[in-house]
Amino acid sequence: MVCDHPRIHSFDAGVSTSQRFDSAAVEHAEAVLVEQYPRLVRLAYLTLPDSLGRHARVLLAHKAVQRALPRPGTPAEPAGAEGGSDEPDPHLTLVRTRVLRAALAPAGPAGGIRARIGRPPVPPFVWGLRLWPPAGGIDEAAQTLDGAPAPVRAAFVLHHLDDLTEDEAVRLLRRAGAPDPAGSVRAALALPVREGLLQALRRPEFDASVVSTRPTDLLRRRRRARACWAGLATLAVTLTALSVHGSPPDPDVRPAAGPAASGVLDPARLQRVPAEAWADTARVDFTAWPARGGRTGDRDLLARALRTWAAPGTTPVTMTPGTTAEPPARPPQLLYAGELDGRAVVLLRDEDRVVRYGETTTGSGARTLDVTRTDDAGVTTAAALTLSRAPGGASARYLLAPWIATAATRDLHRAADAPHTLAVAGDGVTAPAAVPPAGGSCASWPVLELTSSTRIVEKHSFVLTDLGALSPVHLTYTPLPDGPAAAPARQPREATGPEARAAWAPLACRLGELRTGAYRAVNVWDFATAQLPDGGGRAVWSCTRASGWAGPGDVTVRMRLEAGPPQDVARARSTAACGRFGQHLLAGFRWRSPAGRWYLLAAGSRQVTGITATGAVRAGAADRTLAAPWPGPDGPVSVTGTLAGGGTVTALDGAGGGRD
Repeated sequence: MVCDHPRIHSFDAGVSTSQRFDSAAVEHAEAVLVEQYPRLVRLAYLTLPDSLGRHARVLLAHKAVQRALPRPGTPAEPAGAEGGSDEPDPHLTLVRTRVLRAALAPAGPAGGIRARIGRPPVPPFVWGLRLWPPAGGIDEAAQTLDGAPAPVRAAFVLHHLDDLTEDEAVRLLRRAGAPDPAGSVRAALALPVREGLLQALRRPEFDASVVSTRPTDLLRRRRRARACWAGLATLAVTLTALSVHGSPPDPDVRPAAGPAASGVLDPARLQRVPAEAWADTARVDFTAWPARGGRTGDRDLLARALRTWAAPGTTPVTMTPGTTAEPPARPPQLLYAGELDGRAVVLLRDEDRVVRYGETTTGSGARTLDVTRTDDAGVTTAAALTLSRAPGGASARYLLAPWIATAATRDLHRAADAPHTLAVAGDGVTAPAAVPPAGGSCASWPVLELTSSTRIVEKHSFVLTDLGALSPVHLTYTPLPDGPAAAPARQPREATGPEARAAWAPLACRLGELRTGAYRAVNVWDFATAQLPDGGGRAVWSCTRASGWAGPGDVTVRMRLEAGPPQDVARARSTAACGRFGQHLLAGFRWRSPAGRWYLLAAGSRQVTGITATGAVRAGAADRTLAAPWPGPDGPVSVTGTLAGGGTVTALDGAGGGRD
C-alpha cells in the first residue's frame, strides 16, 4: 500500500495543534485500520485489564479500534520531538496511538474519565449474547500478562507480536500518554514467555477479532424480565411502607433486586432434601445432600445469606475462575447452616454452583461470600465442601457428603504414610484437619482419604486434596500400559493403592502450582518407561492432567527418575491431552546424562509404534521411546510419532500437540 505520508499533519515534527486532519489523511488512516484490524483488536484486547472479563474486553477492544479513526477537521496531535518525517508508516502509528490511548484509559493516571470518576469503561451493549475470542493463544497470553500494568501489557504486544523495536514501542507508548514508557518496555521484556506462545498467537485460529457467540440463559433472561416488573411493583410498595414505618436498612447489604423481590430468595422457599434421599437415588451428587447444621431453622441468618448473595455491597466475594456470583433464578437448595469456631456458615446450591456465606458471631459481624463451580459433580467430586479455615490457614473443617462412611488423613508426600482417622460429627462436620502449605517449604502434603457407604458402593475409597477453594480436588492415578498396543486403554484409578501413592509422592508438592485454578480432579498417568543412557537408570514418563469444572484441562509431562526430583518435559493449557479424548501422547526434551552428554529423549503412549526427530537432531526409533545424542548446540527439533492404527501424533508443546 502506498500512503501519502505528508497529509497526516499530526506526525510532522513540530506541527502546531491548530492544524487539522483533512479528508485524504483520514481515508489513508481508514485503509490502514481496515488492513490491520485483527492486529489492532489483539493489541486492545490484551492491553485491557483482566478484571473486565472476556465478553467486555472483546466489545471494548472492537470499540477502541473502530473509534480510532479521526474525523476530518479534528485537530491533529503533535508527535513530539521524537517523531519525524522518517516515521515508517505514520498512518499505522496514528491508529495504534489512538487505540492504545483508549485501551490504556481504564488503567491509571492516563485514564481520563475513569481516573476522574473511578468507574470501569462501559462496553457496547449486546442483548442476549456472550462473546469471547477463540480459546488457546489469546487466553494464554492474557494469563501470561495477568497482573501486569496496562502499559506493560501493551509493550508486550507491540514488541513481541507487532514486531516494533524497543525504541519504537517506547515512542508509541509515550504518544498514547502511558506513564514511564521505557520502564514499561523493560518490564515487558522481563516477562516469562512460554516457548511456542508467540507462534500460537500468530496463527489464524487465534485471531482476536474473530469471536464466538452463545446466548445467555434464555429461561433465566425471561424470568428476569418478569422479575424486573415484579420488583418495580414491590419496590414501590416497600418505599411506601418505609415512609410510614421507617424500618432501618441493613448497612452492609444493598437492597436486592429482581429475584429477592419476586420471592426467589425467601428463606421459607429454600429447597430441603430428605435426610435419606442419597441412599435411594441414581444421582449421587450435591442434589442428594440434606440440609444439615444447628441453624437450618434460623430464618434471620438464612435471610442475611440470601440478601448478601443477591446484593453483596461491601461484602468481599471470592469466585473460582469461570464462575459468576449472580443471584439464582429459582429458590436454591440449603446444604448447611450452622456455627463453627465463632462463625456462622451457610452453604447453598444453585444448579452448577455452590455458595458459602459466612459471618462472625461476635464483634463486627464481618461477612464473606465464596462461589464455586460444581458442573457434573459425582460421588467423589461432591464428597466434601470446606466449611471453615483456622486463622493462618493451617487447618480446615469440612462438611462431608451423607454417603461418606469413614474419613482419614494421610501424607501424600510419603508413600508409606499410614492413614489417621479423622473424627466426624453426626451432622457430617469433620474435626480440624491439616491442609497443604500455601507457600514456602513443602515437607508434607496432607490429604483426605474418604470411604463411601456400602449402601451405594462397596469398598470404595478415594483421595481429596485441599487447594484453597471451596471444593476439594479429587486425585487419581493411571498405571503404565499393560499388554499390546491393541489392548484397551487403562482407566484412572483411585490414588489409594501402593503403586498410586508411590507415583504421587514425588509430585505431591507440585500440586501447589494449581491453587489459582478451578479444578475438579487431577490425574497422574504413567504412560511410558525407559532405561536412560550413560547409566541414567530407569525413567517413568508421566502426564499430570488437572481437569477443570468447565471441561478443558491443563497438563504437565514429567520424567521421574530413580533419584532426584521429577523433571518437567512439556506443558499445555486448555487441552484435551492426557484425558479421555486425548489418549495419544508424545513428548520430548533435551536431557543431560550423568556423564555430562546431551540427549534428545522422547516417549509416546501405548499406540505409538515409532518416533522420528528432525531439525537439530535427526534420529528415529521403531519403539515408544527414543534416546538420541544431541550433536551440536541447542536448536529447534520436531518430534513425530507413528500410531498403530494409522496416522501420526506430534509432540506436546505449548500449542497443544496432538494427532494429525
